[in-house]
Amino acid sequence: MTVLHVFDMDGTLLAGSTASVQIAAALGSEADLVELERRFAGGELDTRGFAAAICTLWRDLAPELVAAAFAGSPWLAGIDDVCADIRRRGERSAVITMSPNFFAVRLLERGFDEVVASRFPPLPLTAAADPAGILTPADKVRIVDELCARHRIQRRHCVAYGDSMSDAPLFRHLSATVAVNADEHLTYLAAAGYRGHDLTAAYALGRALLPVAE
Repeated sequence: MTVLHVFDMDGTLLAGSTASVQIAAALGSEADLVELERRFAGGELDTRGFAAAICTLWRDLAPELVAAAFAGSPWLAGIDDVCADIRRRGERSAVITMSPNFFAVRLLERGFDEVVASRFPPLPLTAAADPAGILTPADKVRIVDELCARHRIQRRHCVAYGDSMSDAPLFRHLSATVAVNADEHLTYLAAAGYRGHDLTAAYALGRALLPVAE
């Protein structure tokens, strides 16, 4: 039985925070980000409008600052161990996030097999983001189906781990779902729930949801 484990990043692997918050803190642009997030939460901006505004706000962002923000972020414990166990079993792991690829791709170094994120221009952000490369919550379903088809994995052998309503389309699409430090709306949709700071415990819940090996 081949299995695909799909992880959200912001609020899930990245405990209580997001890539944007970590980068804004490193840049000293927290107030500007708060205003953008207010507009996003209020429906004034969608994910693509938010990405366009980020490109303008972070025009001088350097790779070295992103690396420092990534290293200093509040990641859950056990990420490396979970990825190693998945690989040892001959299974697949993937991160799907709407956050910028220049931040999320660094998770490949932690042992994930694939990272799919919103595509931004190369750093520094001197060009606008192509709206076609910016992911939406619905894209998570499409990407998981593409990964399952590519690796010949049945949908019932796919486990999703997420924390917010941006994961809701995927949680409705799959039966094996784990809400990780999630809001009440996603918890209601999930097959299992975990609150804490150790990914190995959430992963154990995900494994228990898989069908018995055939």
